[in-house]
Amino acid sequence: MKFISLLLISLGFLVACGEALPHLEEIRERGELRVLTRYGPSTYYVKGEELVGFEYELAKRFAEHLNVKLKIIVPDNLGDMLNLIEQGKADIAAAGLTVTPARKDIIRFGPVYQQVTQQFVYRLGTKKPKNITHLADGHLEVVASSSHVEQLQSLQEEIPSLIWTENTELDSSGLLELVQLELIDYTIADSNEVAANQIKFPELRVAFNISDPQPLAWAMPFSEDGSLADAMAKFFDKMDESGDLSRLKEKYYGHIRHFDYLDTRAIDRRIQTRLPKYQTMFEQAGEKFDLDWRLLAAVSYQESHWDRHAVSPTGVKGLMMLTQSTAKLMNVANREDPAQSIEGGAAYLASMIKRLPDDIVEPDRTWIALASYNVGLGHVEDARKLTESGGGNPDLWPDIKAHLPLLSKRKWYEKTRHGYARGGEPVHYVQNIRRYYDILLQQQANIELNADANEEQNILPGAL
Repeated sequence: MKFISLLLISLGFLVACGEALPHLEEIRERGELRVLTRYGPSTYYVKGEELVGFEYELAKRFAEHLNVKLKIIVPDNLGDMLNLIEQGKADIAAAGLTVTPARKDIIRFGPVYQQVTQQFVYRLGTKKPKNITHLADGHLEVVASSSHVEQLQSLQEEIPSLIWTENTELDSSGLLELVQLELIDYTIADSNEVAANQIKFPELRVAFNISDPQPLAWAMPFSEDGSLADAMAKFFDKMDESGDLSRLKEKYYGHIRHFDYLDTRAIDRRIQTRLPKYQTMFEQAGEKFDLDWRLLAAVSYQESHWDRHAVSPTGVKGLMMLTQSTAKLMNVANREDPAQSIEGGAAYLASMIKRLPDDIVEPDRTWIALASYNVGLGHVEDARKLTESGGGNPDLWPDIKAHLPLLSKRKWYEKTRHGYARGGEPVHYVQNIRRYYDILLQQQANIELNADANEEQNILPGAL
């Protein structure tokens, strides 16, 4: 006991004298991982009523790995973020930061988890620049303190006439919006951010790449003693070996890799002209079956483009394109009646979700149920078995979708219970619905944002 007391006194004396704990132990003692990030579709944002984003979810898993809480801090701009992490005011910066030689001189980077390319972006309807030397009188604006500035400075050594403006207020998403609104001519953004923003800003186009693929990594203070860096390396090794990192990338980028401009513009028009006729019906069905009405609307758009009289060559009909057997099962008397069709489709989707094994969790549960809605639960179960026999996880949509197309190949469908299926179709089906769902969520967010702005404008001076 005397030895333990002396040890405790000695430890107390070291702390009192300013002897710092290892960084990782300091985090665990405070019970909180302080993470710098930024708002954006590739990092951290609100979707429906949830906090989501690739960087956010990755950081959340790292905090859970350390058995501490996650605290998100969003600085005003990128320059502030880099200064804060350099000064040790946060534990890590998880914000899609490119590893560059200049940054490596002032901050420490963790393992590389993604590769991106810097892309030169312009707006459809304006003249496409051939290369960085042919910008005519166009105005190029980029995020201050970004890797894009470093790349332009490097290019300027060979092209002295190259000029640009650095914006200290907006991030890449904000500058992409300015290009969309024709307030600036060009900007530069990383390829993952361009992909994530194209649904929101469909007129954006990539003229050319201005860099080779570059690594992204989390940043730490240079003063970090190595304990946090070691824990981070183990975490990323675990994420990589388990396939969870690949699945997380698929979750956030898998459905937006192939952008369809005409399709996106079409749904934008129909949101204004057709959706209002049926929105209340989607909302009522969603409430009855505990489904997001916007998800139901996305399914309906994929099925019929919100055309109540739609009929396929195989005889499926209505807003939700129900077969006769499904309509009978769901007690739908008239498939062309919008309310009956929507309720029947919602009931059927809810039944698909309910029938899946309990081990399948969201969001995979919804995506797998949608594939079942399209191709049938039996074929999806066959694909799950093929996934498991191939070493994949039969409870994860990214793994299942890699095996669904095998159902059209004799070598594989002969081994299944339900036989041949055009397994590529449900993959595209779910991908499209996820894209439409994102568009509807964004549209709803814009409506709420405009409503808040209008409400603020209507407040008279002195009313508060």
